[in-house]
Amino acid sequence: MKSMERDKKGRKHSGKRHSARCLAVLLGVCVSLFFGACGGKNAGTRVVLTTGFYADEVFRIEDESCRLPEVMVYLTTLQNQYEEVYGEEIWNASLDGVTLEENVKEMVLAKIARIKSLNLLAESMEVELDEEELERARQAADAYYASLNETERTLLGVTPEMIAQYYGEYALAEKVYAHIIKDINPEISDDEARTITVEHILIKTYTVDGRGERVAYSESAREAAYARAAEAYAYAMDGTYTFEELMERYSEDNVTSYSFRKGEMTEAFEEAAFNLGNGEISGIVEDEYGYHIIKCINTFDREETDQNKLKIVEERKKEVFSEEYDVFVESLTRQLNEELWEQVTFLHDENVTTKNFFDVYEEYFTKILEL
Repeated sequence: MKSMERDKKGRKHSGKRHSARCLAVLLGVCVSLFFGACGGKNAGTRVVLTTGFYADEVFRIEDESCRLPEVMVYLTTLQNQYEEVYGEEIWNASLDGVTLEENVKEMVLAKIARIKSLNLLAESMEVELDEEELERARQAADAYYASLNETERTLLGVTPEMIAQYYGEYALAEKVYAHIIKDINPEISDDEARTITVEHILIKTYTVDGRGERVAYSESAREAAYARAAEAYAYAMDGTYTFEELMERYSEDNVTSYSFRKGEMTEAFEEAAFNLGNGEISGIVEDEYGYHIIKCINTFDREETDQNKLKIVEERKKEVFSEEYDVFVESLTRQLNEELWEQVTFLHDENVTTKNFFDVYEEYFTKILEL
């Protein structure tokens, strides 16, 4: 967090079910669904709508093809996982006119599209599965196929060889990700990851106009604000009031306490705060929000610091991956079989209960990311 204010952004989605919505998901291959961050740069992606598909071909990315059985394995797995937790009535839910089934369909489309794109990237980077990994994919496929009953095998339309291909592509997608982030240093110092907790008094030097934009104070108003900050600081120093009383009396921030690590606050605020010891109070600190008086409550939290180290490593992985992946994805040609995609739906058959596709994968491969 760079500012003292926290904004909440929301997007309202159309309830219309049409190809543009599906293509947006296919096109986006958005890293926010993939690793928690999205580059948002898809301007260079070439989208082609065509009738030149095989009968069961859902989409094509360059020469990587996705057929209907692959979609149904992923879709049915998620369907049954949802129903196990929430019951079949969950599919009656909708948001802004978009059903949960449509949302799950789009999740599956995006998930498989990411895997296909990563397999193309693996090819360009000359990353491939070795014979031992291919054998594990075959063993996992045999295990998953053996778990299916005859109805499931028929309705999903799969063979052990097809399942082995799906598992192999999944494993290759993870392997190319690991290849891209392999040089990231996992060692993070305590100082870099350290979280501190402070209380503060803010005297603002701006107002907000009707559009919600900040408008800086006039010079005279800034002088008055500084005088008020100086008064609060004097009271803090001579002990006339406790810091809690001063916050209630003077602060114009609706948040009195912040816990943060380096890089999350404004530079001036952060520099002053990280130089304080427990119980120490800063001088008057100026940044773009106004005048602050900061009191340090806790200079080090072991548990939070350790958690931050993990977060920092993951953030670096996402950044390094996105730099490589986003540029590559922009250049890809994608083709969606709109007519077939509109016909894809859940399987509603009491004999179709399979939900262990991903669980079986994890028995044979060490899962390193959420595709």
